[in-house]
Amino acid sequence: MDITGVAAIVTGGASGLGAATARALAKAGAKVALIDHNEAGAKQIADEIAGIGIGCDVSSAEQAEDAVKRAEEAHGPARILVNCAGIAPAKKVLSKTGVMPLDEFRKAIEVNLIGTFNFLRLVAERAANLDPVSESGERGVIINTASVAAYEGQIGQTAYAASKGGVKALTLPAAREFAQIGIRVCCIAPGIFETPMLLGLPEPAQKSLGASVPFPSRLGKPDEYAKLVLAILDNEMLNGETIRLDGALRMAPK
Repeated sequence: MDITGVAAIVTGGASGLGAATARALAKAGAKVALIDHNEAGAKQIADEIAGIGIGCDVSSAEQAEDAVKRAEEAHGPARILVNCAGIAPAKKVLSKTGVMPLDEFRKAIEVNLIGTFNFLRLVAERAANLDPVSESGERGVIINTASVAAYEGQIGQTAYAASKGGVKALTLPAAREFAQIGIRVCCIAPGIFETPMLLGLPEPAQKSLGASVPFPSRLGKPDEYAKLVLAILDNEMLNGETIRLDGALRMAPK
């Protein structure tokens, strides 16, 4: 897809993978709406790239509908959606402090899985009515974000792994359903990346995590995630696939 002048939505756009993706899309010519619960952060990045920043709880139907409407009013209907919004809770089911509260598990599912589906359905609804942009009939592209935890969730990652496993699992059936309307759906499963959470760790801890990656033995960079987003947008044959972006990392139990 030629994304010059195309409207795009990036959830989780205020920082990390989402911010890098928003910048890359804007540099490539897209009109970008950044959506995040951190509205001030989203607006700050938006100001850098001449986009629009919108505050939103991605798990809320009403807030998501309003956010998509505001993005459409600014840039027109979106043909591109990159779902980066997510949280990474770390807690054992059973620990010395007791059993995991059900609401903590529910929160991970609501933000990571339901939030992803929420924007997928709303953007697909609108893109389905747009004119095709290629001879094959392509109308849009949706890119979800899972995690290597969807494959090898570690101890303390039951909620996170379950939510990201759900994101991976919804990608193929969504791609098959949307095939008839020319909307591709792919998913990226990052390994250990330089996100705000990891960058908050002591430097020795960051180096230790990076050393666990076979090659290159370092943390992934958000720009590398953004490059893969652009590659998926460019390659029309990529559809229904979850791509690991992890330097051949396979997570140990803990």
